Amino acid sequence: GNSPWSASQTMKFNKAVSSSRRKSRKAHFTAPSSRRRKIMSATLSDELRKKFNVRSMPIRKDDEVQVFRGNHNNRDGKVLQVYRKKYVIHIDHVNREKNNGASVMLGIAPSNVIITKLHLDPDRKRLLGRKNRAAMTKGEKLSSKDVQDAAGIELD
Repeated sequence: GNSPWSASQTMKFNKAVSSSRRKSRKAHFTAPSSRRRKIMSATLSDELRKKFNVRSMPIRKDDEVQVFRGNHNNRDGKVLQVYRKKYVIHIDHVNREKNNGASVMLGIAPSNVIITKLHLDPDRKRLLGRKNRAAMTKGEKLSSKDVQDAAGIELD
């Protein structure tokens, strides 16, 4: 806050946004599913980043990812489930045996994975078109045709 003995005064750009830890945490843990989608974004791999000029995307089922942090470093697989309630994703082949022999999926935080292959549907292509940074700087939008060419996939 604005206490007299806080060493560094940082500049706050938007008065409407609170910088309170308590409020930020409350907003995070009570966020609706629609907002959790955005929070649960993952970075794109270097090839995808070059191809689409987009840095990160909200993760979705059927994307292919590679874990690059934690105990499961360098494991890759398909996203089987995006568990928004727990802010984790379940990845194919990332599981462990329980004592009784049952195998359970391990939740991995999306911030710890890189998307290596996007599952593209019309909505996702539109999102890529909107997020394309190169097109933005020139001031023109990326058409779905351009995204198709980049993706090498026909959109019906």
